[in-house]
Amino acid sequence: MSRSVTRTAAVLLGLGALAYTAWVLEVLVRTGLDPVRTYVSELAAADQPLGGLFRATDLAAGALVLAGAVVGAWGTPTRPSRDPWEAVGWVALAVFGAATVADSRLPLSCAPTVDPECAARETAGLVPATHTAHAISSSFAMSGALVALVALTVAARRHGRRPALARTGPALVVLEFAATAWTLTAVAAFEAGKGTWSLGAGQRLQVLLVAVWLAVLAYSLAREREEER
Repeated sequence: MSRSVTRTAAVLLGLGALAYTAWVLEVLVRTGLDPVRTYVSELAAADQPLGGLFRATDLAAGALVLAGAVVGAWGTPTRPSRDPWEAVGWVALAVFGAATVADSRLPLSCAPTVDPECAARETAGLVPATHTAHAISSSFAMSGALVALVALTVAARRHGRRPALARTGPALVVLEFAATAWTLTAVAAFEAGKGTWSLGAGQRLQVLLVAVWLAVLAYSLAREREEER
């Protein structure tokens, strides 16, 4: 990448990582939701007092990451761009960004983990279609993130570029898959009526690790031109 393109991609992805961690504001403000038990997306539910704020930060995070992925893919040097890992990684990151934007526009109407009436309506299929649409867009977002984590980390290690990502990426990938397994298991338990299994903690760890990886990628891009000298 040229220096200006590299810096642009790094800034966009760094800001996207920051916006993607806006949910940590729940430690400073009273949301009424237990972070150990509740979905992160419930913070942005239509009936929550701060829902508008968290929908706005989700929108910003998705748009910034999408733009960063497009700039990053467009500015990738010729040789690595022929590597399918690199190409798949940038496309997957763009999917993550676009799906996160969609998430912000398809909020839950209520918080099922803390509102029994909401949970009952959801089970009976009496909630707005945005609940199903949100679940689909969230699945696309996390699938895109997982593929991007793996592909761009492998590309960094294969080509000896972006040392920070090459060094820390594998550990973040392993942790991310563990957090995802925890989250999916907890979701299955909740939907089966067997409790939440600390669903909120698992999902918050899951999205935090994605944000950390994005920050590492942004740092690696910012350092890339200097390291190539």
